[in-house]
Amino acid sequence: MKKIDDIYNGGRFKIERVEVDLPGGVTLERVVVKPGGAVAMLPMEGDYCYLIRQYRYPIDEYIYEAPAGTMNEGETPDETAYRELIEETGFRSDKLVQIGFIYTTPGYTNERIWLYEAHDLTPSNEFHKDEDELIEVVKVKKEEVFEMIRDGRIVDAKTICLVLKSLLSDEAVKAYGSLARKE
Repeated sequence: MKKIDDIYNGGRFKIERVEVDLPGGVTLERVVVKPGGAVAMLPMEGDYCYLIRQYRYPIDEYIYEAPAGTMNEGETPDETAYRELIEETGFRSDKLVQIGFIYTTPGYTNERIWLYEAHDLTPSNEFHKDEDELIEVVKVKKEEVFEMIRDGRIVDAKTICLVLKSLLSDEAVKAYGSLARKE
């Protein structure tokens, strides 16, 4: 992939026009959105986890989602997860466990979101919500989170992926057994 030019460069992301050489000698021109890295965390406490209910202006709705945020220049995913957890929930975690990452939409963007479980939560006095964020922290039983996905109350892709990835962890399988759909 070879960059042809910048279509847009500013703020949180840039958009590039690129040339892609495919096998067989075919060359295509495409547009790639490059937003930089991000993280999403699933804060857990016993049989509960914390989600946020947040207004998202591109879809003009409040939605339930995992706390998440973008990486600042020079920040590692771990540092971002620690900072964003405090900013969005008011909790500090003494045990942030990275459980992988996802590409959000690899057909046109290289956006990678690192996924975390957050354990050993304590209230933080560093809590400073961004002024443009309309966020409510919601404590939910873990079983209810799965129901929220099934019935459509959770529609955020990163949150669904994070919950599934967490569910598939060894600890979750041991603790919760089979969570297969009950007919």
